[in-house]
Amino acid sequence: MTVDPRPPQHAPAGTGDTAASRAATAEDAAAPRDLTGEDASAADPASAADPASAEDASVADPASAEGPASVEDAPAEDPAPPDVAGLALGPALEAVLMVVDEPATEEHLARLLERPRRQIADALRELADEYARQRRGFDLRLVAGGWRFYTRPAYAPAVERFVLDGQQARLTQAALETLAVVAYRQPVSRSRVSAVRGVNCDGVMRTLLQRGLVEESGTEDGTGAILYRTTNYFLERMGLRGLDELPELAPFLPEADAVEADSLEGVPSFDPDSTTET
Repeated sequence: MTVDPRPPQHAPAGTGDTAASRAATAEDAAAPRDLTGEDASAADPASAADPASAEDASVADPASAEGPASVEDAPAEDPAPPDVAGLALGPALEAVLMVVDEPATEEHLARLLERPRRQIADALRELADEYARQRRGFDLRLVAGGWRFYTRPAYAPAVERFVLDGQQARLTQAALETLAVVAYRQPVSRSRVSAVRGVNCDGVMRTLLQRGLVEESGTEDGTGAILYRTTNYFLERMGLRGLDELPELAPFLPEADAVEADSLEGVPSFDPDSTTET
């Protein structure tokens, strides 16, 4: 048997460990790094330095975060009702009276403006006196139980030219006579008016009804005939506060002797005591 005379050679101490560590380092360099967990925090120094960054990331979407509703999302509140009682009384009365279609009563104005009736009445009279002192082109009158603005009579020519402008809006003589009968004898039936005037007045009564000067007022007992009376619009157009301000008829009526003479004219005399010879 042949024996190798050279002594066995041993690797230096630490040589095997160094080779193994180099092989492990090469494998780590070849393999892709997984930046998760601790490695991810190490790769991002900002996130590692700020521990609250993870919590901020969870609320990145403000729509998903719970919190109080914004002012824009809150439902709009209804506006408060106007404080009518806090308005200046004089201008408030002027504004209301400027748009009324018929005379406004003191009770109605007091209810609208939330004031006592006495205060409303005093304010209306103060306004009327003020307009009279200043000689305005209009004045405030109490007509047909209510208050309304009217043009001053001194400026009637200008108003007539503007309103009429070549148009005739007057009632006929027959309509005026029929309206007078209704005004003085109301409530009155159509047949009674015709008997007073001596002519049929059906067409004239329809005209007065259409213009709002007369209106129906129930029926007559016994006959069931429709009765008619004048309206507040009639009082307003005539400038009257009530029917008691209608002029008296006596100055316009003929004397009784003249009426009797006209009624006896042409009537043959007859004496029942006289005898006729045959």
